Amino acid sequence: MEFKQREIKGVVEIVLDPKEDARGSLTRTYCEKEFARAGLPIHWVQSNHTVTQKKGAIRGMHWQEQPYGEHKIVRCLKGKIFDVIVDIRPESKTFGQWISVELSEELPTQLFLSAGLAHGFQCLTDDSHLFYQMSEYYFPEKARGVRWDDPDIAIGWPLACEELSSRDKSLPLLSEIL
Repeated sequence: MEFKQREIKGVVEIVLDPKEDARGSLTRTYCEKEFARAGLPIHWVQSNHTVTQKKGAIRGMHWQEQPYGEHKIVRCLKGKIFDVIVDIRPESKTFGQWISVELSEELPTQLFLSAGLAHGFQCLTDDSHLFYQMSEYYFPEKARGVRWDDPDIAIGWPLACEELSSRDKSLPLLSEIL
């Protein structure tokens, strides 16, 4: 595994190293020693798998409020997504900024996201599957989000939004939650 710090502190792109032979491949996606050497958390309490059926669908932008902030590892198992991270930490130099990474089943890449970052994605193909590892249990009363189309953040989504949950439609703007 190769760990690459991205433009926003706390976002690390993890390039995986699949081993292939005539049978197929094996890819190590987590190693406690390597994560510890890279200074990343090594304790994971929950795993989630999302399936999003429709190209253009957006999920996000979500996080969990302190004291239950959660670090995440995100990987696309099937399909292709435009993954977006927004820095919502008011004390951060990159507050309000966003970055994107394309994740797909063909690319041997996953993302580590620190607590305090909003996360979302848009499906670039039908039937996209994401796998998450979480460092904290889910507390519904601490679940937070910001609008996917907040004009102050101005995420450059590659496709028109084709599907959005009622929850995501009702999320506030970043300026409304500060």
